[in-house]
Amino acid sequence: MSRTITATVTAAILALGGSLIAQAGIPEIAFTTSDFLKTPSDVYVGEVGGVAANSKGLVYVYHRSGHPYATLGDNRTFYRGGSRLFQFDAGGKYLREFGQDVYGFNAAIGLRIDPQDNVWTIDEGANQVVKFDTEGRVALVLGRKPETISVRPNAAPAGAAGAAGGGGGQAGQAGRAPGAGTPGSTFSRPTDVAWDRAGNIYVADGIGSNNRIAKLDKDGRFITHWGSTGKGPGQFAGVKALAIDAQGNVYAADLGNKRIQVFDAEGAFKSEFGGVGTPIAMCMTRGATQHLYISHAGDEDGMEDAAIYKVQLDGKVVGKFGAAGKVLKEFGLANSLDCRSDNELLVGERTNWRVQKVSLK
Repeated sequence: MSRTITATVTAAILALGGSLIAQAGIPEIAFTTSDFLKTPSDVYVGEVGGVAANSKGLVYVYHRSGHPYATLGDNRTFYRGGSRLFQFDAGGKYLREFGQDVYGFNAAIGLRIDPQDNVWTIDEGANQVVKFDTEGRVALVLGRKPETISVRPNAAPAGAAGAAGGGGGQAGQAGRAPGAGTPGSTFSRPTDVAWDRAGNIYVADGIGSNNRIAKLDKDGRFITHWGSTGKGPGQFAGVKALAIDAQGNVYAADLGNKRIQVFDAEGAFKSEFGGVGTPIAMCMTRGATQHLYISHAGDEDGMEDAAIYKVQLDGKVVGKFGAAGKVLKEFGLANSLDCRSDNELLVGERTNWRVQKVSLK
């Protein structure tokens, strides 16, 4: 079960058509990097689902640390464990763990820090987004874990022709388009979270059966949502990452369609651009002139084709850096990007089990 869940984004990239790209004329950005995290000898970091720094320089890493556990209860299976949340100082030294044994920690896929320094974890196994305050207390929970988890095959009841094989997609449910989801916070493998200036919450939902963006108010009350499965404007083939600019425009990484779509705060489509390969992570700088950094991986492990692109908000690619691989200055499935400035990033890698601190020249 654990390895099936852990193979989420990697399998999705391959299934959705990740391919090698060669873009002539894009300048290479010079950069230096370091293996940032320093842990005690008995503390380990696994597949990095998310990394981010707060306003004080403290760094948080949400990672997949081992196999989740399934416990058979009286009438359901409880699924827990498999991911951990660590805190580091500004130099990368391990400080402490947040959220030990939290119910929603199963399969880490993302982490973000809001303007108030609250820490938000995104978990595709639990289908939940969890907000922690600065002291590590759970402050808000969005989504709900699956009610049941199959741990052994069940025989179909006698005479139940066609009983097997149900549950795929959402076509025909109350007239909703496939992937449109249910109004509210019923997520299917969510992948990212972002906020506008009013504190409204936007959730990328996601890489499961839904292909939508959900908008909730600062207290978690549902406002609206948009998106469905497809290739047209406002449709997605895997909503993998989100970013919101100073004007409140919402940028969504459309994984399978290899593009970034731009919407207003209510979900009206504004524009789209490509030229960034298969976008698996994204962050936006906070200066007067904002840029997007977008990580690309063109194969299921990010070990044959990878790069990180610097992009203007109109979609113009101004440079790129990095390649696929395992040594420093190479990236293995860069699943998370954090960029508080134009010239310094944190890059969390799934297949290399590390965070690199990148300084651009």
